Amino acid sequence: MFGRDKSSLPEPGKALAGRPERPWHLATQHAVLDAPLVTDEVPAGHEVAIFGLGCFWGAEEAYWGLDGVYSTSVGYAGGETPHPSYEEVCSGRTGHTEAVRVVFDPSRVAFADLVKRFFEIHDPTQGMRQGNDVGTQYRSAIYWTTPAQEETARELTKVYGAELERRRLGSITTEIKPAPEYYYAEDPHQQYLAKNPFGYRCHANTGVRFPQTA
Repeated sequence: MFGRDKSSLPEPGKALAGRPERPWHLATQHAVLDAPLVTDEVPAGHEVAIFGLGCFWGAEEAYWGLDGVYSTSVGYAGGETPHPSYEEVCSGRTGHTEAVRVVFDPSRVAFADLVKRFFEIHDPTQGMRQGNDVGTQYRSAIYWTTPAQEETARELTKVYGAELERRRLGSITTEIKPAPEYYYAEDPHQQYLAKNPFGYRCHANTGVRFPQTA
């Protein structure tokens, strides 16, 4: 299971089989926010955004403290295997990237601000890696849930991409796609850095702030 090149996605139809339903229990309450952890029912007036930006422990921490964020979770998105385990995703044979799912109130925090934070806290030019973390599960991704989110994501990607190109830091490899099926990760991974304050934080980044736009 772990012997293949983890830097290439599995061929269509050759991902691990997975399982029909989630086999692990998840906490009812978010460990940091006054909100449920599982938010399949999104509060009225709220939206969902899903980002892949490397190790999901640090990615989730970067979002749960933002004003206007209702709840966050970590999971697996963008692959084929239903309800994969962490070990399966790390094998490179599910096609998923580690993702953070953000439920937010757009009247308090704009999707654009979530995207700008996304670009500033990881390196979107590295393909199937983030720093020393190598594999398909570390690829950069924005999975949009509304047409307006898609438009914003593509516009801001062009702006940030132009800035990186101007600085000769490479081209953006972020995939921008409609939100696929999202599978909640195992409970120990949820709000991991709140439970383990000195835990692993791997976030390569370009050091480039998002440029001011009109």
